[in-house]
Formats: sequence, structure tokens, C-alpha cells
Amino acid sequence: MFIGEYHHNIDEKGRIVLPGKFRNNDMTKIVVTRGLEKCLYLYTVEDWEKVVSKLNTLPFTKKDARTFMRSFFAGASVCEFDKMGRINITSPLVSYANLTKECVVIGVNDRIEIWNEEEYNNYMNENSSKLEEIAEHLFEVSNETL
Repeated sequence: MFIGEYHHNIDEKGRIVLPGKFRNNDMTKIVVTRGLEKCLYLYTVEDWEKVVSKLNTLPFTKKDARTFMRSFFAGASVCEFDKMGRINITSPLVSYANLTKECVVIGVNDRIEIWNEEEYNNYMNENSSKLEEIAEHLFEVSNETL
């Protein structure tokens, strides 16, 4: 499980260090793809396979499914860690997420997200006042409480 918020810089070559807490000793690669809200999603190979399995259940006859899958898979890239714990993000993905220098790397359970720092701060500020309402609606649907 990935949790936490970290601030790292991306260099001019598209390289960024992933926090050591997000890397285990046998992890040599990670899958990076376009996320929602203009961030990047990063999955371990194992978790990527689970996502792919779920997406394979979507009917290709549905336009929304085709559109989402095109964006999600076309943007995907397998990145290998270098000796310094960095990955090299492709330029289309860097452009998609508007990654300049300062980035925020967050753990979101089964994935890691990389955000442009300014856009992440804006997103959090816009949504912080709504969290209570969002939580209430989510748990009403599932009839569960925390």
C-alpha cells in the first residue's frame, strides 16, 4: 500500500526520484500512465495487471470505454529505476501532467500519483472544504461508516 505525500523535483530530462518508501528491494520497474485530473498514475507491474484485468471487462462496443482505454493505454510506459531510484518519464507524460520542476508524489493505496506542485495545491484547496460531504455520499452508497 502506498501512502504519504512527498515533494521532489523533476529534472530537464524527465527524471524524478520516487521516495524510498515507495520502492522495495525487488521492484525494478513501474508502469506510468495518464491519470485523471492531469496527474500521472504509477502502478507496480502486479497492480497494473490487476487494473488491466478490470479494464478488459469493459465492453469495447461502448464509446466511453474505448475512449478511456485509448487514453489510458496509449499513454502507458514501463519505466525502470536507475541506481539512484529515479525513473525517466516520457515527454508526452511530462507534458500531459504539466510537470515542470516542483512535483508532489503521493501514495494513493494501490498507486502512486505525480502532480505538478501548483496544480496539486490548487486541487487540494478546491476540494478540502468538500471532503466531509464527499465522504458522507460515498459511505451512504455503501451503507458503511468508518
